[in-house]
Amino acid sequence: MAKTKTSFFCQNCGYESAKWLGKCPACNEWNTFVEEVVARPSARAPEWQTTAGPKKQSRKAAVIHEIAPVAESRLTTPDRELNRVLGGGIVRGSLVLVGGEPGIGKSTLMLQLALTMKAKTLYVSGEESEQQLKMRAERISKASQANCYILTETATANIFTQVQSVAPDVVIIDSIQTLHSPHVDSAPGSVSQVRECTAELLRFAKETNVPVFIVGHITKDGSIAGPKVLEHMVDTVLQFEGDRHHAYRILRAVKNRFGSASELGIYEMQGSGLREVSNPSEILLSQREDGTSGTAIAVLLEGMRPMLIEVQALVSNSAYGTPQRSSTGFDTKRMNMLLAVLEKRFGFRLSTQDVFLNIAGGLRVEDPAIDLAVIVAIISSQQDIAVPATVAFAGEVGLSGEIRAVNRIEQRIAEAEKLGFETIYLAKYNAKGLDRRKYNIDIKAVARVEEMFQAVFG
Repeated sequence: MAKTKTSFFCQNCGYESAKWLGKCPACNEWNTFVEEVVARPSARAPEWQTTAGPKKQSRKAAVIHEIAPVAESRLTTPDRELNRVLGGGIVRGSLVLVGGEPGIGKSTLMLQLALTMKAKTLYVSGEESEQQLKMRAERISKASQANCYILTETATANIFTQVQSVAPDVVIIDSIQTLHSPHVDSAPGSVSQVRECTAELLRFAKETNVPVFIVGHITKDGSIAGPKVLEHMVDTVLQFEGDRHHAYRILRAVKNRFGSASELGIYEMQGSGLREVSNPSEILLSQREDGTSGTAIAVLLEGMRPMLIEVQALVSNSAYGTPQRSSTGFDTKRMNMLLAVLEKRFGFRLSTQDVFLNIAGGLRVEDPAIDLAVIVAIISSQQDIAVPATVAFAGEVGLSGEIRAVNRIEQRIAEAEKLGFETIYLAKYNAKGLDRRKYNIDIKAVARVEEMFQAVFG
């Protein structure tokens, strides 16, 4: 008789070891290894194969030019922000992982999707009762008109039985940490259970062509709870971010096999649910005060969407021996690099001063086109000179002080013009071949940072 196989897993990152270790070699956490059963003596077929139909026959290899192309089929949702982040809608047979902090609104987003879709949806919850979901549904939507089925279950065998009975077009699992499979002996939420349940849902989605959404919790460091392989198994990983003390939420695509992995959707949390924010630039700039030093407007691009955001900087004399460097929403290492460029190339004495940087609205940006606005905001605060409120910036700053070109400059100029800005500063190389006659905004092309400082501050 075969023996039961066990292994040790790190509960923080999912690292597997044949023996117990005090410190995880992958994530360097202490006392996180637990022993779990990975194989039983008698292995059975997955429950969904025994309930949802016969096993699928094995495929044969085919030459790539002999494969007939099939038009991509997507389910369009009423949520335009979600459609944009997914790349145009829900791909049939895809597995989508939605992660976020507790209380950020993941369940509200998924329940709102289930209630507003015309397709038949099965919402499986392992965290709330049917009455709780009914109360939430009546608050955020007209539940009586929705084609949505509610199931409160945590056993995968029972879930697949109900899937066969209901035959939904979309399945939503809230959350993956509450499910348990009969093929693994460990407790729900463990590494083995999360991996096995996700594998069963993945096989079900691919062989039945039914898209599946799974909600995942995150750890204290912001990563999806469970093994790291979970993010590799799914087709799309969406991160739901935001501050619970503020109304705005950001849905960001971290991974997407069927679209861009840099798209962004913005929502506003209200008492009646999540409201789509179609024009985030107006909201991010709505609380701006004119005549204040230390602020500059940057034109960035998140996926295919151009946005204008406010960059805030505060430079003050350091009261301690070591000056402080702090940034919110912007890479601190890149900020230190820009400070070194300002001091080395242009003589601004910032090594003895505290520098604080903030991206208004709670956004976290990575577009290098924001560099120009960052250095303008820093110098504006240090010199206490306000930047005109009708000026925007789009450009990357190099180590020698040159201003480098950024991509899709025409979209950035059009967005600044639409919001009433009168002047935009960009790289000289971006201005080559640009038809200025079709814009009603003054385009200032500069090659180096000192040229821009002279034009902005005089």
